[in-house]
Formats: sequence, C-alpha cells, structure tokens
Amino acid sequence: MTTPTSSSASTTDDPQPAVPYGTPDAPRIAVRGEAHLEVDPEIARIGITVASRGKDRRTALDDLTHRNTTALDLIKTYGEAVERLETGSFSISPQLKEHGRGERIHAYHGRVHITAELTDFTALGELTTRLADLDLTRVDGPWWALRPDSPAHRQARQEAVREAVQRAREYAEALGTTLAALVELADIGAEHAEPYARAASAGRMRSAAFTAEDSAAAPLDLEPQRQHVYAQVNARFTMAPPQL
Repeated sequence: MTTPTSSSASTTDDPQPAVPYGTPDAPRIAVRGEAHLEVDPEIARIGITVASRGKDRRTALDDLTHRNTTALDLIKTYGEAVERLETGSFSISPQLKEHGRGERIHAYHGRVHITAELTDFTALGELTTRLADLDLTRVDGPWWALRPDSPAHRQARQEAVREAVQRAREYAEALGTTLAALVELADIGAEHAEPYARAASAGRMRSAAFTAEDSAAAPLDLEPQRQHVYAQVNARFTMAPPQL
C-alpha cells in the first residue's frame, strides 16, 4: 500500500514577483526619471583617404607613401588642436584589364585611411580644406561627439534622479502624504542587463565628403552640431500611509 503524497508541493521553485509590492503601512511608489540635454560637442573626427595609382606596384607604393607622409605632416602642423591621429587600413591592389585574354594587370591602386580627432573647431575647417586640396585625397566628416567621461553625462544622470524624486513627491502630495524612504534606484535596463538603446543616439553625427576636385581654397565654415544626451532611471519609494 502506497502512502499518498501531499498535494502541497514546495514553493521554492514558484516564480516570485520581480519587485516587491508595498503594504498598507508602507505604500510604494514607482516612478521613472528622465533627462534630456543639448550640449556643444567636445571633439570632431574626420576620415582621410589617401590614394595612388601606378602602372606597376612599386610606383603605386612609392606614390602612396609620399602622399601619406604629406597628409600626416600637414595634420601634425596643427599641434595640440589634433588630439588623436591614427592610421587605419592600407591596401595595394591590381586592376585587371577588362578585355583581352588572361589576367593582364592594367594598373595598381593604393589606399591608406587616416583618422584625425580635433578639439579646436576653428582649426578643423582650415585643416579639412587643406587636406581636401591634396591630390587623390578624400576627406569624410566631421563626426561630432562628446568624450565618454564628459561632464554632460553626469549632469544628465543627476537631473534624471532629481526628476524622479520630484515626480514621486508630486504623487505623494496628490494623496495628501509624504515620501518615507528610497527603496531602489536603477538605470533603465539594469535589472535585466539589457543595453540602453537610446544611448546610441547621444552622439548623433553628420558627415560630408570632400575631394580635391570639389574643395575650395578658403577654409570651410563648419558649425558644430549640438549633441543630445539622455538619461533615465527607475526609482521606488515608500510613503507614509495616506488617509483615503
């Protein structure tokens, strides 16, 4: 004879609510605080592509080396206005003839990509024009941005927290009571370790391309693009029991 098992199983594995609820003695308020700032950019990036073309590989390579050195030397003359200078990809590739038998090489093409990051936006316009005036040189940008440790990010976070507290106080005042304690403060998505999607839009960029054929001798007048900084927080408070 088997002994019947109890129908009341352990509740250890039962799903638990994601966040605790309040009680009549300590009602809970959950709010979201948001902040949106528009600030001037701190840095501007431009991309420079230096190209060469030759009938043989050595000619194309020597020409590319010369053009690359010319571009780098020009950028370095701006001193502290250039915060970062990096060389990216480099390539030398053959161009085959479109017609004829066999794989006959018509010419060789070389290309080097350079990235420059500037903090002086007055120098930026002049440098962009001078680079675009070089032969077989393409300039892309500028891309405006804030530094990762910009004070604007901290300011936005602090304003989001203050906005959350103010919103919670308004809810409590509507019930004729006051806030008692802060239960939790969290970035949006921190509970689920999900990336904050709107953060990607904080460094909005605009870009343009300039080549030696369409550039002008006068320095370009580049207007820095305002940057949008967002911050959002979730906040949970308890409040004194209202008299309903």
